[in-house]
Amino acid sequence: MEKDKSKKSFIGRLIYLIIVICLIWVSNKLYNIYQKNNFNDFVRMEYKPYTSEFIRDSEIKYQDKSSYKISSKEENDAMFYKEIKVTPNTPYKVTCMIKTEDVKTIKEISDAGAHISIADTVEKSKSITGTSDWQKLEFIFNSKNRTSVKLGFRLGGYEDNCTGTVWFSDFKIESGARKH
Repeated sequence: MEKDKSKKSFIGRLIYLIIVICLIWVSNKLYNIYQKNNFNDFVRMEYKPYTSEFIRDSEIKYQDKSSYKISSKEENDAMFYKEIKVTPNTPYKVTCMIKTEDVKTIKEISDAGAHISIADTVEKSKSITGTSDWQKLEFIFNSKNRTSVKLGFRLGGYEDNCTGTVWFSDFKIESGARKH
């Protein structure tokens, strides 16, 4: 009789342990999904919806924080953007680290590629195409009469689409910056 109680107690603890391990595993998987899809107030925007992949990449990153990755196997104009408040008639400097892989424009002569831009305008930084390791990208703009802008990190262009992959990391914005 004592053996039966001991055996049932052992089986009960074993089942409890298995359930706890399963819950930890499921929680870890859900957390990883959340981390990949948590864009920290950035909004996804695409010319051709659901064509490009947007994720937070914890494997390819510049420093400690996960990078923002856009990958387009099909031609598309895609970006992460965040609406930010600006002071009218003030210069701003935006920098980030960027890495590219097989970024190609559709048009032979194009200013599209991986770049920083203001959504719904033609204001943008230089564009990077091809494959490149991490490098600093800089964008200087004037807020003009605006009180907010949609600051975008983009794979594509105003009048062109791209294929390839880009990673953006280490965003920084400074007001009062001047071109030298």
